[in-house]
Formats: sequence, C-alpha cells, structure tokens
Amino acid sequence: MPGLRDAITDVPGIRLGHWTDRRAVTGCTVVLCEAGAVGGVDVRGAAPGTRETDLLRPGNLVEEVHAVLLTGGSAFGLDAATGVMRYLEERGSGLHFAGQVIPIVPAAVLFDLSIGRPRHPDAEAGYRAAKAARAGTVAEGSVGAGTGATVAKFAGGDRRLKGGLGTASEALLSGVIVGAVAAVNAVGAIRDPYNGRVIAAPRTGARGFANVERLLRVGRPPRLAAEEQPENTTLAVVATNANLTKAQANRLATVCQDGFARTIWPAHTRGDGDTIFAIATGDIEVDGPGYNALEAMATRAVERAVLRGVTLATGLAGVPSAAEWRGGR
Repeated sequence: MPGLRDAITDVPGIRLGHWTDRRAVTGCTVVLCEAGAVGGVDVRGAAPGTRETDLLRPGNLVEEVHAVLLTGGSAFGLDAATGVMRYLEERGSGLHFAGQVIPIVPAAVLFDLSIGRPRHPDAEAGYRAAKAARAGTVAEGSVGAGTGATVAKFAGGDRRLKGGLGTASEALLSGVIVGAVAAVNAVGAIRDPYNGRVIAAPRTGARGFANVERLLRVGRPPRLAAEEQPENTTLAVVATNANLTKAQANRLATVCQDGFARTIWPAHTRGDGDTIFAIATGDIEVDGPGYNALEAMATRAVERAVLRGVTLATGLAGVPSAAEWRGGR
C-alpha cells in the first residue's frame, strides 16, 4: 500500500529538493535528513562516479549521514555536494567533531553531458537544491537529476528515449514506511515487472520499439560505431523510518538493486554506474520478519520509482519521451 503521497517524503524527517536547468538539460536532486540517519550503499555498475561511499561501509567510524545527492554532470557534478554541505553547515546540521560541524553528504553522478548545452551542476546548484527541499509533494519526470537522463541506448544514441526521476513509497501495517527516489539513465530498456509490458526500448520506425531480445542475441548492433560507448547509470535513494544498523542499511541497499534488475534490461552493465543509497531514521524497531518485509517493500518502491521516472518524463533536446513516441506527439 503506497504512503500518503506515494513519495520518499512520506518518511518522516525526509525532505527532497531539485535544481533543474532545462536549457542545459541537467540537474541535481538532494534528499535531506538533517537530524542524521544511518546510511548504507550498494554500487553495482562497473562505471560509478561517487563520493563518501567508503564511510558508509560497516566497520567504518561515521554512523550517520545528513543528505544524499544524486546529480547529473558526470564527475563534474560531484561539485554540487559542496553546496549541500554549505547549506547544512549554515543550519548547524552535521557531525559534531572537534568543535566543528561537518555535514556528511554521500553523492553519486549520472552521465548527461551528451544532451543539451555544456553545463553541469556546481556547488551553487547543490545549495539551491537543498534550499528548495520540502517534505510535501515531489516533482517527478524531467526534473532534478532526471533532467538529462535517457534510456534504451544500446542500439545507438539516435534511438534513445528520455529517462527521468520518479519516486514511490510503501507503508507497512507495523507503521514502517519506506520510500524511494530514482534517477533513471539506463542503457537498457524499461519494462513493467508486474505485467511484462515494455515501457521504453530503442526506437524503430512507425513509432515502435525494437525487439530487445533480438538485439541482445545479435550482439553489438552494426549501426553502433565502435567508438560510441553509451554512458549510463541509474541512481536511487531508499529511505525508511525503521531502526537499522549500518550493516542492515547496506544490506537493504544491496537487496534493492533487484528493483533495478526487474525493471531495466539489461542492468548493471559495464557502462553503468548503478548505485543505491539506503538511509534509516530509526523511529520504529523492526524484528526479523519485519526486516524481511521491509526489504521486499523497499524493492517494490524502487521498481515503481523507476517506472514513474520514465513514464512521467517529457522530451527534451530532441529526445522524445516514451509516452510522446508511442503517442505520436
């Protein structure tokens, strides 16, 4: 059962904000947890761009994070985390150490430099995204980190479709809530795991989709130049009000990669940097069965966030959305 807004902001204490540049076709998204939350991460793709992921590993000293940044701009976009830190420092939110306040802001990037104008999120963009963060309704589609996202690129960039940013939540009868936000920038096609329907795949004539299985069986499509390497990555943040250890938060992030695998085909490729963060605010205790239910519902939230990110996207910079392509607009 979805939460009240069917968004990651259904988790108490979680706020979300975007910075969007539709002319440059890039942006960033910040998930704020200013009171601090236990964090975990799972990096599954082979081409990640990340910041502060090592400190999230079990056994390392720091136990809490104060925000997570998802951003376009490839490695350049990591600069936006500096702006998020500045915003949190001004509000006194961070790790109190040696008389200092040090906000902990893990981050991950996706590649959107091949669409729109040559600009990437910077520290000012990160600050503005954090300042815009709200606990209410969340904008979805071609916004924030999903602004320059594209999908279905393994048959060539000229056949891709717009990806985007989506969010969803699941409420358990125990009072546990889990929400996810995903920025979908995948090389693979997008399909609904509940009915098998293809949501987005490489474009063909007559506003159709290519046969994904046939393309994969053939191998590298002959129309894709040898030097053309589609740059991809799908990113997500999963948040819950459950009380989790650092090891459990990392495990939750790992399990939620199944949400990518069930909606994106192929997923976790050599050209992807697929990364999922998990944050837990610690309000509600969970036992063994409760934790198992949390994993299952969190994975479902990721699945639905991926689907919403693509279905709610709008075309930009000459790249149509899946809805526009099939709808003939």
